[in-house]
Amino acid sequence: MQHRFLKAALIATSLFAASFVADAHGQVQIRVTNLSPTNGTPFTPVWLGIHDGSYHPFTAGVAASAAFERLAEDGNTAPLMTAFGAAGFSTQTTLLGPSTVFMPGQSATASFMLNGANPMTRYLSYASMILPSNDAFIGNQNGIDLTDGFGNLRSFSFFVMGNQVWDAGTEVNDELEATTAFFSQSVENTGTNENGVVRLHSGFIPGGRILSAPQFANADFRANGYQVARFDVTVTPEPATWMLMGVGLLVIAVGSRRRHRITAA
Repeated sequence: MQHRFLKAALIATSLFAASFVADAHGQVQIRVTNLSPTNGTPFTPVWLGIHDGSYHPFTAGVAASAAFERLAEDGNTAPLMTAFGAAGFSTQTTLLGPSTVFMPGQSATASFMLNGANPMTRYLSYASMILPSNDAFIGNQNGIDLTDGFGNLRSFSFFVMGNQVWDAGTEVNDELEATTAFFSQSVENTGTNENGVVRLHSGFIPGGRILSAPQFANADFRANGYQVARFDVTVTPEPATWMLMGVGLLVIAVGSRRRHRITAA
């Protein structure tokens, strides 16, 4: 009878520990890596926002907001962060690359303490300007679910391909020295207004200023299979969760030792 009771207790403890791990708050690390080849496309510091799924930084087919225009044309995340806060969300950051920008092959990681059961910390939005360009950017218009749909934070990765690069539609893609970020542009918002809408980017001008520059010889992101970035989302349970798991393992170990003694007797 004692043996059966102990076995049931061990199973209950291990199940409880597993359930606690799934539902616990966790540290979510978001690692961003520039996957473009050497002499490919750098991108600016990455804005990361965590929200309830109702926030949309931009919408395809619609004119970009003034705040988002500043990110797409100049890599300036401050206006977008202000707009995000005004919308009622506070969990966000601007992730700097090792060279401030993210050069090909470079990575950086941001960390957040999140609760998978809290709707306000369930979805991820990101945005970053492609360099050099007039107003090319990467980003998602709809939030990416950080949970498994049942309140449990999850670890996963996703890629941003070249055919997913957006055109903000705010500045004419003339690739001129004085109006193209990362070339000779010295003041924000100096390009020719396009007054268009957000759409997928058609690519840099063949034989134009950007692709003709040796340092951007491999920057044709519309090339087949071109990879711009990878996002790795990793969840680490809180210390209290690890302690509970340790207690569960200790109980199992004690129970195993007790069963060994009973068998030996």
